[in-house]
Amino acid sequence: MSGRHSGRPTLEQVAARAGVGRGTVSRVINGSPRVSDQAREAVHRAIEELGYVPNQAARTLAGSRTDAIALVIPETEARLFAEPYFLDIIRGISAELGEADQQLLLTLVRTERERQRFEQYLAARRVDGVLLASVHADDPLPDRVRELGLPVVLNGRRTADEPAAYVDSDNTGAGRAAVAHLAARGRRRIATITGPLDMYVARARLDGYREGITGAGLAPDELLVATGDFTEEGGRRAMRALIDRAPDLDAVFAASDVMAAGARGVLRETGRRVPEDVALVGVDDSAVARLMDPPLTSVRQPIEEMGRTMARMLLRELSGEAGGEGEPAAAEGARQVLPTELVVRESS
Repeated sequence: MSGRHSGRPTLEQVAARAGVGRGTVSRVINGSPRVSDQAREAVHRAIEELGYVPNQAARTLAGSRTDAIALVIPETEARLFAEPYFLDIIRGISAELGEADQQLLLTLVRTERERQRFEQYLAARRVDGVLLASVHADDPLPDRVRELGLPVVLNGRRTADEPAAYVDSDNTGAGRAAVAHLAARGRRRIATITGPLDMYVARARLDGYREGITGAGLAPDELLVATGDFTEEGGRRAMRALIDRAPDLDAVFAASDVMAAGARGVLRETGRRVPEDVALVGVDDSAVARLMDPPLTSVRQPIEEMGRTMARMLLRELSGEAGGEGEPAAAEGARQVLPTELVVRESS
C-alpha cells in the first residue's frame, strides 16, 4: 500500500508521520540548513508516503522568513501585568509557537507614534505575521498589516463584520448565561458593569445581558447599566454610580473578574453583603475569581486555548495549508468562536 490519504494532506499530518514538529517540516520544505540529516530524511519519506504537495506561494514567501511572530497588545504595562487575561493569552500563544520553533515578539502599542513605528518595523519584514489582542473599534493596525501583505489574526474583533481573521469567545452567550443564573436565583434588580463600549467584546456582553433580562421576563432599566473599562478601579467607579442610581439593586453582572473585584470592594464599603444582599458574577474565571472573598461566580472563557488557536491559524496561513475538516482554508478572513461556561461559586 502506498500510504497515501484521500484529500489533500496537511503539514500537521506530515509532521506526525515524520515524528517531528511543524517548524521542522517547514524548514525541510524550504531548504533550510537548520535541520538534521535524520529529520530531513524522515520528512521527505513522510511527504512521499502521504503524497504531500507544498503550497507554491507559501514556498516563494518562505525565502525571506524570519521565524518570528509579533504579538501586539495596545495597552499599558500596568494593564498588561494586572490583567490575568493577557497572561493566559500570552501563555497559549507562546506554547503553540514554541512547538513550531517560532520566536514570539511581544509589543505594546500605546500611542499613535508607537503604532507608526511598529508599522515601519513590519514594512521592513522583521516578522512573518502579527497576532493582535485587545482590539478597539477604531484600531487601524489590522488593516495596515494586511495592506503590507502580512497575515494577521485578532483576539476578538472590532465589529460583527470583522474582515480580518479572528478568534473570539461567545461573549453574548456569556452575558445571557450570567443573567439567567441570577434570575433563577430570584434576583430581580440585576445591574451590569460593561467594558469600554468602543470594544466589540464589551458591546457583545452588554447585548447578552439585555437578552438575558428580556428572557427572564424582567423590565429593562438603563439605570442598571454602568460603563467600566476592564480595570479594578473602573469597576469601583461603575459600582458607586450604580448604587447612587439604583440603591435597590440585588445583583451585578460585571463584564470581567477584575471589574467584579472592584465592585466587591465598593459593596463591602457600603455595607452590602455578597451574596446575601447583592449577588455578583464576573467573566474570565481567572485566579481573581477563585481568590475573592467569597469566591466569584464567573463565566469561563478558554483564554489559553484562544491563544493557541490564534497561533495555529496564523501558522496555517504562513504554511499555505488547508485547515482540517470544517475549518477555513487559511487564516485570511477565517473566524472561530469558542464556547463559554458558567462556573458557579459562593458569590451568587
